Amino acid sequence: MKFFPRILQYGILALTLLFLPLQAFAAPVVAVSIKPLHSLAAAVMQGMGEPALIVEGTGSEHGYQLRPKDARLLAGADIVFWAGEEMEGFLVKPLESLAARARQVALSQAPGVQLLDMRADGDFETHTHRETHNHHKDLHFWLDPQNAKAAVAQIAAVLAQADPANAARYSHNARAYNARLDALTADIARELAPVRGRPFIVFHDAYQYFERRFDIMAAGSVTLDPEHGVGAKRLAQVRRKVKTAGPVCVFSEPQFEPRLVMTVIEGTEAQTGVLDPLGADIAAGAGQYPALVRNLAASLKNCLSRE
Repeated sequence: MKFFPRILQYGILALTLLFLPLQAFAAPVVAVSIKPLHSLAAAVMQGMGEPALIVEGTGSEHGYQLRPKDARLLAGADIVFWAGEEMEGFLVKPLESLAARARQVALSQAPGVQLLDMRADGDFETHTHRETHNHHKDLHFWLDPQNAKAAVAQIAAVLAQADPANAARYSHNARAYNARLDALTADIARELAPVRGRPFIVFHDAYQYFERRFDIMAAGSVTLDPEHGVGAKRLAQVRRKVKTAGPVCVFSEPQFEPRLVMTVIEGTEAQTGVLDPLGADIAAGAGQYPALVRNLAASLKNCLSRE
């Protein structure tokens, strides 16, 4: 008689497991360095889990100081997605010491990501697209949505390997998100078409992927290295460029002091705007990256359209 109750118990257990939500099977613990890449990971993990973000708020990937909270995130992670060493040097030693057991994935090295060489100085008009000035790569690769799509595919592949039971869900999420990025790219190309050919100056050289994807033209940058100050000589060079070449807009960034841009445009007819390659003020999550791209396009169009 005890045999039948035992069968009944096993049957109930089997049915319970069958109808458990997917979230009951724990997804890998994922940490991501910066908001745009976190957004891509969040999109792939939708319905499965939430990745943790390391650089929050208006923090910059340039010279970021790791906090105790960040150290705990790295120590508990199964997977860490980051841009790569050339941009996020602050993570190199912590990854070695705190996240040695985690799989570490530099998304700048994802299959299909097309990297550009860093431009050697702040005068972009003196260089052609094919010139190579040094062996350092520009790791702001996510600002080309095509590169973002390649990163999404890599994130899905890595998660599927770590969590094969849910591989189909990661793949589905990645395909759906990349279709969204295709539509976004077409929208932004149409939006920026009226201001193509109008020169502008950026705070630092973070935008060449966006420029090339959408065929717009930055004439130069205020600073050559955002981790160091801008000297009087450099400011004088940029002011001369604004006066002689006539860039329509000079853009600041929320992570850095805006008074430098005001000094550059003083006494000229140039307008000012704000560009943010990280989307620091946008709420983290799957929608952050599309909002970042739309914000960049809107800021450019609004400033470059002014008379």
